[in-house]
Amino acid sequence: MFIQVIQGRTSQADQVRTLAEDWQSEGAVGAIGYLGGTYGVTDDGDFLGVIRFTSRDDAMANSARPETTAFAERMAALMDGPVTFADCGDVTTWLDGGSDDAGFVQVIRGRTDNAAGLKTMVDDTGDLREMRPEIIGGTLAIADDGTFFQTVYFTDEASARKGEQVQPPEDVRAELESMMAGASFYDLRHPWFSSA
Repeated sequence: MFIQVIQGRTSQADQVRTLAEDWQSEGAVGAIGYLGGTYGVTDDGDFLGVIRFTSRDDAMANSARPETTAFAERMAALMDGPVTFADCGDVTTWLDGGSDDAGFVQVIRGRTDNAAGLKTMVDDTGDLREMRPEIIGGTLAIADDGTFFQTVYFTDEASARKGEQVQPPEDVRAELESMMAGASFYDLRHPWFSSA
C-alpha cells in the first residue's frame, strides 16, 4: 500500500467536502490503483486527506491524469494558502486498519529518524484492543524524509476522550512520549470517507 497525504488550511470546509465528494463520484472513476481516502477539516481549519493507493507507481500515474490535475486546481482554490503533498511508501496497518465506520479520526504528524522502531511500536498492539476498545485501528505512513502520519480511527469522539484517560504501562508510555515528541495532532470530528 502507498499513502499520499494532502494538507492545507481552509476557511471553506463545507465547499472542500462537497468538492471531494464530487470527485469521488466523478473523478475517482478510472483512478489508477485508488483504494480510498479519509478526509476532514479540524475545528481551526486544517484540511487533511489521507489517500490510499495500491502502489507508488499507481499513485504517480493517477496524479498525472488530467482529471486529477483539474481536481487539484479546484481544491487549491478553496485553500487559504499552499497545499502540501506527502508521499509515503512505507505503510503499516494495525488492528483493523482504517474504517469508513469511524465517528472520529485523529491524524498525528511527526518526524522520526527511527522508522523501524516506530513501526515496531505500532505493530505491537498487545493488549491495546482490551485497554482501548474504542480504537478500531489505524495506519502509519512514513515518507522518505522521515515525516510520518499516524491515522487513528475511533468509534466516536466521546469514547476516544474517555480512553485517553487510560494510562498505558510505564515502559509503553515512555516509548510513546519519545516517538511522538514534537508531533502535531489533528482531530477530525466530522470525517468523511471514500472507497474504490
